[in-house]
Amino acid sequence: MSATYDLAAINTMERNAFTAAFGGIFEHFPEAAEGAWARRPFADMTALHDAMMAVVQRLDEPGRKAFLNGHPPLSGRALRAGTMTTDSTDEQKSAGLDAMSARDEAQLDALNEAYACRHGFPFIICVRHYTREGIFAELNKRLSRSTPQELDEALSQIASITRARLAARVAASTCAA
Repeated sequence: MSATYDLAAINTMERNAFTAAFGGIFEHFPEAAEGAWARRPFADMTALHDAMMAVVQRLDEPGRKAFLNGHPPLSGRALRAGTMTTDSTDEQKSAGLDAMSARDEAQLDALNEAYACRHGFPFIICVRHYTREGIFAELNKRLSRSTPQELDEALSQIASITRARLAARVAASTCAA
């Protein structure tokens, strides 16, 4: 379990402490925390999250694709191998991706590969908002969409993922209603 911080402490953190505390919110992209730090003080958790998302939003298309490629694919095999961050592991387990049949796992691998080949980055979804069946349905649906649509959708999904991760690290009393 990660430490929980209140807003007053967050707003007075030195850059290194802030990055250490929040650098993992965005998968393998501590730059989101580094860039947000300069926008302190934050009125609430939403302002903090918005500042972090703004760093990602400022990336050009190649930068966004590189950022998205830092995210792990949905994978039961990777979960069992322990190769993902703790946050990603917990999120994927919440949808039962660690307990798929061999058939479902092979189907997920094939869909992930088709998606990555088509769009140039992994399929990203806030798994906590879906059942395993819903994830498969979304992946099938999103395979046929354009890459610009999927870039926007992936960033929207990342906003949901990171908002939840941040909420787990910011004391509840500091979260906006």
